[in-house]
Amino acid sequence: MSEGPTMKLYYAPGACSIGIHVLLEEIGKPYEAVAVNLREGAQFKPDFTSVNPKSKVPTLAREDGSVLTEYPAIALWLASSFPEAKLLPEGADKLARALEATDYAVATLHMQGFSRIFRPANYAPTEADHDAVKARGEEIFQKGLSWFDKALEGKDYINGEYSFADSALWYVSFWWAGRLGKTLPPNVAAHYARMNARPAVQRVLKAEGLA
Repeated sequence: MSEGPTMKLYYAPGACSIGIHVLLEEIGKPYEAVAVNLREGAQFKPDFTSVNPKSKVPTLAREDGSVLTEYPAIALWLASSFPEAKLLPEGADKLARALEATDYAVATLHMQGFSRIFRPANYAPTEADHDAVKARGEEIFQKGLSWFDKALEGKDYINGEYSFADSALWYVSFWWAGRLGKTLPPNVAAHYARMNARPAVQRVLKAEGLA
């Protein structure tokens, strides 16, 4: 039985933190999952801002008490720190490709695409413009999915072998197909199905009340 400090993941059910949640399950080391109620604004309250003043999930409190933020940084640290989980690609080129894919999923499909679809008021205060904002978000997201579809040609996973990058593509695929009910391009759809079949993903979906 594990004693002493464990990692602590601050997450919101179904948010991008779900991808980090999957990586923690893949690693299999003890951790605590702490839900942050974004709808009620818990991310702006002292209990959470004292941990992460950015008011964002995912946030990872590590065993030594230090806190790590931002999806790509957390994913890379987890993959690097627990090599036995085989989440870190071997070699500089494959690592760069994994970071490239992760950053594209998070910074473009999520932050530029889905955020316009989900929160158009952040981009256009006038309600009459919201449909145009959402349409632009879908255009950005679909362009990203097309890139990933080509990147996955002839491969089960982004780098050929499973890595931390696959969790990022999975969570944006989950948003597109699972939350919006939209169709994924063929190679991304196959990747999404492959990910959903992984025990770690199934455990996380159940834990977050999404299965």
